[in-house]
Amino acid sequence: MSASRTSLSLLRNLVPYKTQTRAVTYMPRPGDGSPRPVTLIPGDGIGPLVTNAVEQVMEAMHAPVYFEKYQVHGDMKQIPQEVIDSIRKNKVCLKGGLRTPKGGGVSSLNLHLRRELDLYASLVDCCNLPGLPTRHENVDIVVIRENTEGEYSGLEHEVVPGVVESLKVITKFCSERIAKYAFEYAYLNNRKKVTAVHKANIMKLADGLFLESCREVAARYPTIKYDEIIVDNCCMQLVSKPEQFDVMITPNLYGNLVANTAAGIAGGTGVMPGGNVGAEHAVFEQGASAGNVGKKKMVEQKTANPLALLLSSAMMLRHLQFPAFANRLEEAVKNVILEGKYRTKDLGGDSTTQQVVDAVIAKIG
Repeated sequence: MSASRTSLSLLRNLVPYKTQTRAVTYMPRPGDGSPRPVTLIPGDGIGPLVTNAVEQVMEAMHAPVYFEKYQVHGDMKQIPQEVIDSIRKNKVCLKGGLRTPKGGGVSSLNLHLRRELDLYASLVDCCNLPGLPTRHENVDIVVIRENTEGEYSGLEHEVVPGVVESLKVITKFCSERIAKYAFEYAYLNNRKKVTAVHKANIMKLADGLFLESCREVAARYPTIKYDEIIVDNCCMQLVSKPEQFDVMITPNLYGNLVANTAAGIAGGTGVMPGGNVGAEHAVFEQGASAGNVGKKKMVEQKTANPLALLLSSAMMLRHLQFPAFANRLEEAVKNVILEGKYRTKDLGGDSTTQQVVDAVIAKIG
């Protein structure tokens, strides 16, 4: 072998080829770069901290979005009409957690927002992230939850003193459209299996109708495996063998439990993104509801984990057809997690919210 060939061979071993990271097949439409307005609701507890983190990162990366900010709090009787009007106009909203009072007849503003905008599908992405040790590996679960009916219908009344009746409402229309969304998501994202979570062995009519709708939609997607699991067995299987699940479709209450469990298994609620979507509007927030308001001490010490909402913001950017910005933000967050230098307490570190934000901005830069 000649000296020049030997030198070239050594050079190849020492210096890796530059990998192609951009999408060579992406061609934006004229006007796709125009800045888009997004309604911003900081919310309660840690909400202002983590939404401010998003604002800082969006400004640092010069993302083509700008925020219309509104103050909404969980103890309000209803969401101000101007906020609803803003979301209807902008089509997209980013929000922090809203505290829901326990008991007392005060309705949840989160539920009010979902019903008012018909955000019928909740999606929580629960997957292992490199650099974040967990008990289970190969966890990659997407929980898709019906968002508008079931036990969360809010139909309760006192029959006689000491006896309260709460109605669970399941309809063919809502069950069918959430099933369509779940299978469409699986099809578009090359997922292999959809699992319906139910309690039809006891609630034979209500959950039976839900399963009937899922089966009818599943028949239209012969390349996607479909199976069913009772919710109590589902919880046991999640904590023992979570890698068996792919896309999970659930009624309202079960989905809340399954999503939070899956998030905890995959790395914690502080790193799992999510959103709520309907035919016309989308609201992005921390994927798992547990801990999305946080504790008073966390707010005072400014140690809330902003990564879940930053990843939800990347999901929002992709929804707005800004894939390059979404990729940059997602990769920056993943690199901060992989490096492990800046982590909040929930991930085993002692960093403040601002230190994590600065680290993400540095990775973007």
